[in-house]
Amino acid sequence: MALLFTTALLISGCSPSSASEDASSTPSAGSSEATWQSPSPASSPASPWPSSEPSLDAAVREVTAAQWSRMVAAGLWRKGCPDVRDELRRVEMNYVGFDGKVHRGVLVVNADVTASVVRIFTKLFEERFPIRRMEPMEVYDGDLDASLRADNTSAFNCRRPGQINAPFRESPHANGRAIDINPFENPWINLRTKKWSPSAKYAERTEGKGKILEGGLVWRAFTEEGWVWQDIKVPDYMHFDTGYPSKPFQGPIASPATAGPSAAGQSIPAG
Repeated sequence: MALLFTTALLISGCSPSSASEDASSTPSAGSSEATWQSPSPASSPASPWPSSEPSLDAAVREVTAAQWSRMVAAGLWRKGCPDVRDELRRVEMNYVGFDGKVHRGVLVVNADVTASVVRIFTKLFEERFPIRRMEPMEVYDGDLDASLRADNTSAFNCRRPGQINAPFRESPHANGRAIDINPFENPWINLRTKKWSPSAKYAERTEGKGKILEGGLVWRAFTEEGWVWQDIKVPDYMHFDTGYPSKPFQGPIASPATAGPSAAGQSIPAG
């Protein structure tokens, strides 16, 4: 159910300056050995890690009319997509980049997962799990492939017909209940090309910076909240969602959902 008023969730602590509600992009998160293509959105300087450690400093806000207009113009929503306009929220929060500095990012998600998202990313922030960048999908004109190549962590996107993996109305991403994290380090096998996307460089599940491993920090943070990893019939290491077909999230469940591509048994992908 859509909230009838703006929700602001502020976690106190020292942090970089807050992201503007209408900002269409967020800061980049430094460089590393990996290479990727980026649309080079506007960015602001990252904050160095101070002597007194900052917090996630999360703020949950309604999607403004200005941002929604940009989302529609970029094709993130169109006729046939779930009617989630009033259910979507911006979660603005700090994250630690690959450069070890604190950056400000934005995820657009369904209102019913915001509390869970804040708890999850608080754990990742406190453990200094690195995230390359965290920008809303309109920065990439709604193009999934462009976002993956940029190693962008993202959530809501009613994907284009040639990029979506499930019926629009049932898709976790199209309902704001799925998150892809560090795609370059956590690729998936594209169902159309049968190849690793955006790159096969880090396909092997071994320890590495920004990688998601079963039983690891990111996996535990999500599954303890009832999210499902790789909710699809092929390897999809970047992906977590709250279940397929997407429906209102009820919060953490007694036994964390841990299904991967071999155990999930999905006849239809859930992206």
